[in-house]
Amino acid sequence: MFYFGWFDLIPIPGFILALYAQFKLRSVYAKYQDVPQSRGMTGAEVAREILDHAGLTQVQIEPIAGELTDHYDPRDRVLRLSESNFQVSSLSAIGVAAHEAGHALQHKEKYAPLEARMAIVGITGFATNAGMILFMIGYMFRSGWMLQVGIWLYSAIVVFQFITLPVEYDASARAKRVLADLGFVNREEGEAIKKVLGAAALTYVAGLASALLQLLRMILLSGSIRGRDQRT
Repeated sequence: MFYFGWFDLIPIPGFILALYAQFKLRSVYAKYQDVPQSRGMTGAEVAREILDHAGLTQVQIEPIAGELTDHYDPRDRVLRLSESNFQVSSLSAIGVAAHEAGHALQHKEKYAPLEARMAIVGITGFATNAGMILFMIGYMFRSGWMLQVGIWLYSAIVVFQFITLPVEYDASARAKRVLADLGFVNREEGEAIKKVLGAAALTYVAGLASALLQLLRMILLSGSIRGRDQRT
């Protein structure tokens, strides 16, 4: 039997923040995707210049399907840009490309938070899913140990999101700095790219907030079950 209380409302602010963050990112991205870069360089060209300037000539750049699917793969040492960013000259495209190149620079320097994220990324998805499943089973059958194991496993996503924040903020800081240092943007363009990267950063803040609120709900829910069991 399921019981509901005020703690079931706890994740809602995180859900709302996540929706707002996605809306803001897509609106800001779309706005500056229509603004061409003054030098006419595409995202792929900017990323290549940044990587080569850092001596990362071995890092390949590939297009990938979808929108905002851009990422740097440290295992294969490949920077993948969504097709619109790969071949388009826009402030959004070069901002995203420079950000992903920032991750490659982190990898080269063995940036500690990135190294930590790489170490746990493989188990995070499994631990999160397994944690939710164990928690729900423990909730249904009032199994204290399953509730606790579920909470500890789910905590992996909180740790991952927490580590992700400095990784993403640092990559954006590197992107803004290198774009200016290499003369790829003027001051006005730099401010526009700052807005794009700021909107992207908000999605990671929302991810951490959502994970924390969900974890808090699980802890309180587990406590309420134990409290009911002690009274019966």
